[in-house]
Order: sequence, then C-alpha cells, then structure tokens
Amino acid sequence: MIILSIKILLIAILAGTLGAILGLGGGIIITPALTLLFGLDIKHAIGASIISVICTSSGSAIAYIKDKITNVRIGMFLEIATTTGAVTGAFIGGLLNTSMLFFIFGLLMLYSTISMFKKRNSEIPENVPNDPLAIKYNLNGEYYDKALGKQIDYNVDNVKGAFGVMYGAGIISGLLGIGSGSFKVMAMDVFMKLPLKVSSATSNFMMGVTAAASAGVFFFRGDIDPKIAAPVALGVLIGATIGTRIMQRLKSKTIRKIFIPILGYLSIQMLLKGLGW
Repeated sequence: MIILSIKILLIAILAGTLGAILGLGGGIIITPALTLLFGLDIKHAIGASIISVICTSSGSAIAYIKDKITNVRIGMFLEIATTTGAVTGAFIGGLLNTSMLFFIFGLLMLYSTISMFKKRNSEIPENVPNDPLAIKYNLNGEYYDKALGKQIDYNVDNVKGAFGVMYGAGIISGLLGIGSGSFKVMAMDVFMKLPLKVSSATSNFMMGVTAAASAGVFFFRGDIDPKIAAPVALGVLIGATIGTRIMQRLKSKTIRKIFIPILGYLSIQMLLKGLGW
C-alpha cells in the first residue's frame, strides 16, 4: 500500500503541475491513471479527481490572485453560467440524448482547437474590441507578465458568447459528471479573447468553487477514499505550487502549444463518445 501511495503521489504532482499551468482539473490525468494504471474503482477515482481539482485551485489561486493574473470578476460572472447550467443538466438528465451532447461539444472543442492552433504563435491578443457588457461590469483588467517583463492591459470581447458556452459547459458537466476546465479556458481564450495566462489562472479559480460545491455529495456517497484521496491531495498541492512558478515564467505561446494537443485529444474523445465508439 505504501508503494501504491508513493506512485499515486508522483502522478498527482504531475497532475497538479499541469493543472496549474493550463487551468485544467487534475482529473484529466488522475482519473485515467488511477483506473488504468492502478486498477482502482472508477467511483473512487472520480472522488479523488474532485479532491485534485480543489487542491489545484487552492494551491494556485493564492499566487495568481496575489500577482493579479486571475480576473476574479470574470470568474464569478461566468460561474453564474456554469452553476445554472449544472442545475439545468441535473434536472433534464433523463430527457436528453447524451450522445448528441457529446458530439455537439466535441465539435465545439474541435473548432476551438483549430482556432487556438491558428494563433499558436500569438503572445498577447491585439485589437480586441471592448464589449459594452465588459465596460458595464468592469471586466477589463491588467497584470504584470514576468516572462515579457511588462504590464499587460487587456479588453474583454463577446461576453454573451462566453456566457452561453459556459452555460452549456455547466449542463454537460451536470449531466455527465465531467470537469469543464477545458471549456472555461476555451470560452475565455477563444470567445472573450483574454490573454491565455489570465484564462488559465481564472479557470483554476473557478474550478475550485465548482468542485467545492459538489465535493460534499461525493463524500456522503462514500466515493472519496481517504487512502487514495490523501496522496492525491498532497501531490496535487505540491504540483500546483510548482506549476504556478513555471506558468508565470513561460510565454503564452508556449502554454498554448502545450494546451492545443490536450484540447484536440479531448475533442476527439468527445466526438467518438458521441458516435458511440
């Protein structure tokens, strides 16, 4: 059991590091690793994944908020959409064809992958229109980019489009019990045209709020096994601390080049599930 715990700890460090850099929940690594590599029950793997998301968010949020990379106003604004969508998904779960939802969101993610690939060498979005809603709700922001060594001011575009994507992401999350970190980053990067570092940091902040709200349900269902969750939590916290330091020293185009193949993989997986393969 000690050897297994050490292996889980090492996997969790990797998951926390990538999660902090890319704004994704650790579940993309934790769940497959626990089930495929270690043969653990999928319910306990998902429960540990929820813990990993909370720890990634907790480990990175302090650093990102302190350095003003996280746009808290955008995070809380979009959280309204994801939370409402999750409630909607829970209510209409028996009425919709989940295969069709998988296919639709797979297409959306594939479109976003292509969009991100086209601007893979872009460092900071340029000539971004200033959405009237962004002005009204004071969503525009600024941060100091350590990799570029300068202050970055940015506008926010297409607030309604991003809100709609996040509502849909909430629905599919509520229906299927999957994380939506990739959708959060996608909505902010492709639709709102935020700097990628801001998208990643804000996604981390949002996921912690969402996961904390649902963790109690998993706990009372008995899906969180302390023997699995403990090394996951410790490892992810260590990884998230490392990831925040790495992310701030990386250029946005480098982060984008790491993110694109992961987003492409997720989009293909969702399309295949939508087709029943």
